[in-house]
Amino acid sequence: MPDIVVMFFVLGLVAGLSRSDLSIPKAAYDTLSLLLMLTIGLKGGMALHGNLSWVLVPQLLGVVALGLLLPLILFPLLRHVVKLDLANAASLTAHYGSVSAGTFAVAVAFAETNALTMTGEVTLYLVLLELPAIIMAMMLYRRFAGAGALHQGHSLWREAFTNQSVILLIGGVVIGWMYGPQEGAMVTNLFTNAFMAVLALFLLEMGLVASMTLSRLSKDHLRLVAFALIAPPLLAIPGILMGHLLGLPEGSILILAALTASASYIAAPTAVRGTIPQADIGLAMLAALGVTFPFNVIVGIPLYHQLIQWL
Repeated sequence: MPDIVVMFFVLGLVAGLSRSDLSIPKAAYDTLSLLLMLTIGLKGGMALHGNLSWVLVPQLLGVVALGLLLPLILFPLLRHVVKLDLANAASLTAHYGSVSAGTFAVAVAFAETNALTMTGEVTLYLVLLELPAIIMAMMLYRRFAGAGALHQGHSLWREAFTNQSVILLIGGVVIGWMYGPQEGAMVTNLFTNAFMAVLALFLLEMGLVASMTLSRLSKDHLRLVAFALIAPPLLAIPGILMGHLLGLPEGSILILAALTASASYIAAPTAVRGTIPQADIGLAMLAALGVTFPFNVIVGIPLYHQLIQWL
């Protein structure tokens, strides 16, 4: 049977597709997102407490290299195979080169449910893969559209590093690392013990949002939908290979594969909307949230686990 949190996503998807009046208020969704990001950071930081060493440097550099390499593969595919215009090719490159915190949380829950060994630095993978791809996509767009093409280009780095998700993740990691699972238990236990419940409600909302996104689907989107279905398993392979190359445990390899297979629907849309106004954000959300996210949550993560075991 699927992980129980996945069934909450399915519930939201079915409710949305059947046009139920089920809804989660925006304020509640914002609160769930905040709690999810902060809890992920805290869990990673507490796992790193007392375990930081220089041995992590090659590992983290390898993850950054993935974040820089994937956009260089995605951009020409989106331009010449999916046949997107320059602005939307750069937009989709940013979305698919970056990563999904929701997919990360589901992969962590899957690994914990199946007692797979994970190291504390997996949360750092989420941060390190989110930023380079967005920056690289913007640079590719500027390269092919001309130096003055990007709007608000001077603030891109500031926006990338002050994004709410990044602040909460990094802040959670630092706080968790400073206090560890014992000294900060009175506060951190409240977050970590509620992680699965918060994730379940978050996925319920994501199911509703995905159903609304899918309502845009038409025959004109066939190439894009095909890309959104085929890309995740293919993008998971570099993550799996890098994980094996770095000698990571099975759970950490799964997290890395799930991240490289995912597509951003929080940080990337914000960055693209401000820098490439010609891009159709709805198109990116249709692919990332309407197709790729459900695929990864329902099918992809168990598939990547099987592939890792086979290798």
